[in-house]
Amino acid sequence: MPKFAAAICLSVLFSAATLPGVASAAEGGATRADAEAMVKKGVAYIKSAGDAKAYGEITAKSPQFILHDLYLVVYKLDGTVAAHGANPKMVGKNLIELKDIDGKAFVKERVELAKSKGTFWQEYKFTNPESKKIEPKVMYCEKLADTVVCGGIYL
Repeated sequence: MPKFAAAICLSVLFSAATLPGVASAAEGGATRADAEAMVKKGVAYIKSAGDAKAYGEITAKSPQFILHDLYLVVYKLDGTVAAHGANPKMVGKNLIELKDIDGKAFVKERVELAKSKGTFWQEYKFTNPESKKIEPKVMYCEKLADTVVCGGIYL
């Protein structure tokens, strides 16, 4: 490879590794922008296809609702899971009292933020479905009628 081509390749790699969000995408993880786009896509799909069809596709891990470690979750405002893109066994369960490893009642907080803000980012710790390790996570959520649609990324 000519020296200038190698220098360009190194420059591109260095630039990608130092841009926020790009490094995690290069490492195989989704970005904040991916999470926002996925939630917006999910909200639009729920509005157009209806709850039952959309929740079924989210829970069935439809490729349009999965990107690396990013998946959608839909909660009713009482904390009951309506759809879960990583664990179908959670659907129908009320997780309002669920706490992360640090004792944070993140589902309760999520529901309260949905009621008060409508659109928000939330931080907590959760098991990454790809690494199987508990990792810091940031979740983007949008309130839709009596639900909150969320998609998160691992940091």
